[in-house]
Amino acid sequence: MTHEPPTRDRRRPRRRLAAAGAAVGLVLAALAACGDDDGGSAASGSSDTSVGSTVRLLTHDSFAVSDEVLADLEATTGLRVEVLKGGDAGTLVSRAILTRGEPEGDVLFGIDDSLLAEGLEADLFEPYESPELAAVPDELELDPQHRVTPVDQGQVCVNVDREWFDAEGLEAPSSFEDLVDPAYRDLLVVQNPATSSPGLAFLLATIAHTGDDDDAWVGYWEALRDNGVAVAEGWEQAYYGEFSGGSGEGERPLVVSYATSPVAEVAFSGADPLPEQAPTGVVTATCYRQIEFAGVLAGAANPAGAQAVVDFLLGERLQADIPLQMFVEPVRTGVGLPEVFTRYDESAAQPLNIEPTVVAANRRAWVEQWTDTVVR
Repeated sequence: MTHEPPTRDRRRPRRRLAAAGAAVGLVLAALAACGDDDGGSAASGSSDTSVGSTVRLLTHDSFAVSDEVLADLEATTGLRVEVLKGGDAGTLVSRAILTRGEPEGDVLFGIDDSLLAEGLEADLFEPYESPELAAVPDELELDPQHRVTPVDQGQVCVNVDREWFDAEGLEAPSSFEDLVDPAYRDLLVVQNPATSSPGLAFLLATIAHTGDDDDAWVGYWEALRDNGVAVAEGWEQAYYGEFSGGSGEGERPLVVSYATSPVAEVAFSGADPLPEQAPTGVVTATCYRQIEFAGVLAGAANPAGAQAVVDFLLGERLQADIPLQMFVEPVRTGVGLPEVFTRYDESAAQPLNIEPTVVAANRRAWVEQWTDTVVR
């Protein structure tokens, strides 16, 4: 590196997007408190669920839902839901594959389309066609056998610290090509695709942009490396530890995050009235689509309970809760979005994407090539 970006006095409250993580703790407490209730009727498609039985939900660390919504789940199904968090989505899926046939849970939520084909090839899931799928667009149902069910959708994109660029009198980047321009040397932090779901998504975005020819995308990453890109192991380290914008405490004004991260920054700021724009922005040309799915795990101890959870994840109540809990978009049509979401969401109209089967066939080799190019 030839220089470090200038630092600034950032005397303002720390507004962590990880408030969603705190919400998970509240979720677990609410579930424990509700576990002794035996009332309620079975959900649609799950009439054989025994009242008061336990269903185990395996999910990633970013899972969050309102206490009252989970209480509604228990009331309508008679289930006691045990939430088991398994790290990042990649770690979650890898662990599920290692325990396939004898799963640690009954239903898994959080496998995304970049990991989907690998999970399906490992026979992780039992087919289940939820009646709630009638309200979901067909193009989001990537598995015709219904082994997984779409629950939410979002986009991974490069985020921008607007204040930093304004202070420096430098125009923010608007393309992949800008990111390798010497004007943006030492400004970008990304996540390791071997250990991070958004890191993998950004790697796939560069491949989708440049083409899957090794010389093209590897050459692009060589240029990023030579332009001083920093690599963090996970999203939290990158966003809170390296990024200078929003609730970050670092010095780099460019980070791989989400198109809805500006929404979260405003939502957690408590600003009243709402600002004209969020403190962070998005390079929409870099956005890569992600769809998250849920599925009944093969060998589940309580498959009927797992089906009831899948139904509930697609129900109107939980779908309306998703935007301000996990800061992604619901998949169910007709679900209204809160004002803060519609005003500050910077999703791309046509995000990049690679077919899940192509990702499954090449992911390990691509990640290995990336590792050899960038961090070895």
